Formats: sequence, C-alpha cells, structure tokens
Amino acid sequence: MTGLGALIRRNTKLYFKDKGMFFTSLITPLILLVLYGTFLSNVYEDMFRSAIEAAGTSVPDKLIGGCVGGELISSLLAVSCVTVAFCSNLLMVQDKITGARKDLTIAPVKPGVLALSYYMSTLISTLLICFAATGVCLAYLAYVGWYLTIGDVAALLLDVVLLVLFGTALSSCVNYPLSTQGQGSAVGTIISAGYGFICGAYMPISQFSQGLQKVIMFLPGTYGTSLLRNHVLRGVFGEMGAQGFPNEVVEAIRDSVDCNIYFFGDKVAIPTMYIVLAGAVVLAVGVYILMNVISGRKHK
Repeated sequence: MTGLGALIRRNTKLYFKDKGMFFTSLITPLILLVLYGTFLSNVYEDMFRSAIEAAGTSVPDKLIGGCVGGELISSLLAVSCVTVAFCSNLLMVQDKITGARKDLTIAPVKPGVLALSYYMSTLISTLLICFAATGVCLAYLAYVGWYLTIGDVAALLLDVVLLVLFGTALSSCVNYPLSTQGQGSAVGTIISAGYGFICGAYMPISQFSQGLQKVIMFLPGTYGTSLLRNHVLRGVFGEMGAQGFPNEVVEAIRDSVDCNIYFFGDKVAIPTMYIVLAGAVVLAVGVYILMNVISGRKHK
C-alpha cells in the first residue's frame, strides 16, 4: 500500500504541475457555464415560458430562472464529470511517451498497482475540479433562482461522485491503449465534442428521433444526466405544484427536460438510474482490470 500511495501522490502532483493539462481541465467547466449562460439560457427560457403560458398559467421570473438555471448546470456537470476525467487521465499516455512508464515497470511495482494508481490519481484530480465546478454552478443557481434543499445538494454531490467514477473508469479503458500525444488529443477532442449529445446534455433526449432515443437509453451517461436534472429541479417542480400548476403541465415539463426518461415506453425510476450508473462503473473498472491483466501476460 505504501507503493500505491507514493504512486498516487506522484501522479497527482505531476498532473497539477502540468499547467497545460491542469488549466485545460479546470477551464472547461467555466467555459461551458459562460457559453450555456450566454447562448442557451434565452433559448431555454423562451421554451419554458411558451410551454407554461400555452397552458394558461403565469409564472414568476424567479421560477423560470430556477428552471433554466437547473437545466444549464445539470448539463454542464453531466459533461464535465466525464470530459475532465479524460483530460486528467492523459498522464497515463504521457508516461508512455516520455518513457516514465517503462522506468516504473522496471522498478519493483506490480502492474496492477501501477494501473490502480493511475485510476485513483485521476479520480482525485477530477473530483477536485468537478467539486469546484459544482460550487460555481450552485453560486450561479443562487443568483438566477434557488429552490434547493440540503438534501438536494447532497444528492447532487452524490451524482457528481458517481459520474466522476464512471468518467474515470471510461477514460481509463479508452486511454490505456493510447501511446502518442496525437492519439490522446484526438480522443479528447472526440469525447468533448460528442459526449454532450449522446448523454442528453446539449439537447434533450425527447428532441431526438424515436430510433435514436432507444439507442441513447442504452448509454449510462443518459441516466447520470437525468439524475442531475431530477435533483437540481426537484425544488422547482415542487414550487410549481405549490403555486397551483396543473400536474399534467409539470409532468410535460419534466418529460421535456429528461427528468422523466423512458426505456421502450416504460418510465425509469430514480433507484433504477442509480443501479444502471453504478453497474456501468463496475463494468468499466472490470474491463480496465482485464485489459491490464491481458497486457501483463503478453509482456511475460
């Protein structure tokens, strides 16, 4: 365990010393928040306001702000927890490029310990950045419309931890075979550009075609996004009910922002979302372990 602890400290320090890698990871959530708040907030606000006014119900600006802000920050966190993990995990690739990995394998360090050290250091670095991003997001939500309870914030933090666990495991599996800077940059670019769409963060799943919706429902990130939306917007929907909004209007809004998601027509409950996301973490970690075992046998 002493060797593992030393490797985790070594990887974490190297990550934070690499200014390019660190600032790229740190600035990504902030850029997304600025872009979302600048370009998407008006789109979401017009959509919510038109949907509610079509039902013949007036709504305070603060409630609209809370609804729009909740969707924005849940989208940001859903993307950041995975994309930041890919940036943090590039140290695994850089060690291959610089030859540091060969030096570590020559030392009396078991391959499994080395693999676990990369996973744990990536997890720690990503959690630190994503918790900081969560703090900024909560401050933004307090500005536009706050309807969260302590329980909602705790559930939000749990969602972030689960998504970071998933993002770290996924990035470990994807980055493990990479051996050049170009490969790492290409994978990071593809993930950053595409993940937000396939997890329902950039565009609600309800806006996709029926066929694509069914495909997306097999992806774990979809359930992570929905969990974030449910916990960030729970207070908003509760306030709507308290102000006398018809239940069908509230449910229609929940459907439109993917708080309610459906697997082949059946509504997915929140406990089921947790099971799917946790199962995906276990599966991805298992694949990562298997990749290391197979690689170790080939070297022998």
